[in-house]
Amino acid sequence: MAPGEIEEFAAAKINLALHVTGQRADGYHLLDSLVVFADAGDRLTFSPSEEDRFTVSGRFGGSLPLDSEPKTGNLVLRARDALRAHAADRGNSAPPVHIHLEKNLPVASGIGGGSADAAATLRGLARFWATGTKRMTLHKIGLALGADIPMCIESRPLLARGIGEDITLLGDFPKLHLLLVNPLVEVSTPEIFKRLTNKNNLPLDVPRDGAPREQWIGTLGATRNDLQPSAETLEPVISDTLELIRTVDPMLARMSGSGATCFGVYQTRTGMERAWAKLEAERPDWYVQGCKTI
Repeated sequence: MAPGEIEEFAAAKINLALHVTGQRADGYHLLDSLVVFADAGDRLTFSPSEEDRFTVSGRFGGSLPLDSEPKTGNLVLRARDALRAHAADRGNSAPPVHIHLEKNLPVASGIGGGSADAAATLRGLARFWATGTKRMTLHKIGLALGADIPMCIESRPLLARGIGEDITLLGDFPKLHLLLVNPLVEVSTPEIFKRLTNKNNLPLDVPRDGAPREQWIGTLGATRNDLQPSAETLEPVISDTLELIRTVDPMLARMSGSGATCFGVYQTRTGMERAWAKLEAERPDWYVQGCKTI
């Protein structure tokens, strides 16, 4: 790294289970979700600069907005501006910075790419600018930009409730080997929620923290992703993706978030890597990525 440069990893977010439990008066849906993060993701670097710069590389960098417009702009730049404003309010310096994003995760894919990038930006710039911003303050800044950002700031196994801001960390959650598969179809999250027929499902019933691996695996089979049926109706290729994963013998195949990324859970790294090689050869134009949880 160059002098003064720092790096942050933006881990893929995988919803192992997602139950929709209600809807608030303001339209936000209430969720219960079991979330893990993977060692696959985007990478950000922050380096000194005479003026603010933002550059992008990576397989999926070409489709990203490069401005900071509210609602439509890049979440990296919106997170930068939000933390800079917070620092200025407290009399802290937040000088120009060159942010480079290596975009390895598909866009609008149900694995938190944009939210993970924003979270990594908040973590990284808090270090780069030495703002001393407390973790829960970063959560608050992030939540104003997107409901998934607080959990992505943590980037470790957790239960997320409410609209995603009510977080319980799972300190002893077992490591999992995962295969992520996305047919490179972007899915509209608002459209998925609009198609839900039941928004008042029972919350997750999960083991206590520290429960053995076998208990967690057994529990996963009894959970769901309540967004999956709507997503499969909207984009039938998601059903095809799940069937493809089932041909390579996972313990569980499911969609993450609002899709279109689906995942297979494997007992061993060897089993995952065998499945990874097979599907990557069969679908070279898709996103197929083996990984483990972090």
